[in-house]
Amino acid sequence: MSQTYPDIEHIVIDGASTDRTLEVIRNCNSSRIAVLVSEKDHGCYEALNKGIKLATGDIICWLHSDDFYYSDQVISHVVRKFEETGCDFLYADGMFVKSDNLDLVIRAWPGGSCSDKRISNGWLPLHTTCFVRRGVFERFGYYDEKYVISGDTFWLLSCMYRTGIHIEYLPEYVVKMGYGGLSTSWSKTFKHWREDLDIYSRVGLPPYLTLCKKVLRKVPQFFKARFLKTNS
Repeated sequence: MSQTYPDIEHIVIDGASTDRTLEVIRNCNSSRIAVLVSEKDHGCYEALNKGIKLATGDIICWLHSDDFYYSDQVISHVVRKFEETGCDFLYADGMFVKSDNLDLVIRAWPGGSCSDKRISNGWLPLHTTCFVRRGVFERFGYYDEKYVISGDTFWLLSCMYRTGIHIEYLPEYVVKMGYGGLSTSWSKTFKHWREDLDIYSRVGLPPYLTLCKKVLRKVPQFFKARFLKTNS
């Protein structure tokens, strides 16, 4: 709600939380929330699918619990890039920060250029830095809800790998994510990897080799983080 871009449709999907989530939502400027759904679901990808299907905007994006936009200009910059390039899919840079210290960067995730070769070597953009035209979902479908952790990996590969859609990279940080969610939790690592192996097989990539490349790609992100400080 702090974004300077005026035309944003806020859709909140809550999994019937028993904490103070609904109270916090209702105490903020609730008149700006277009849709609020609070009901049991089977995980984050079912929740994402609900929100995407309810959205009426031209460009769809998402923030998970514990995520923040990097500045109040992010959506304005993203929209400008869409208008300048006419792209279908845009991604940018993101960072993981310590949840109780938003100035402490744990991992920096620069997007860099996109190519089929790079994707086959284990690269994908950070999911929360992606902004997508509605037609992409209509063409490639929604998240496969059988995946608990890696549903974004399968969806990104389905959209980006050898599809020929117009993809653009915005070389700036757009999101800060609290470190320790499903995809970064060490306790879930092996389940994450099992899902990745299944996904790589489904899209025709060598599963074990691609997973190894993906894991190795993340090592420099921790070193880069030591030289960064967020703008908060």
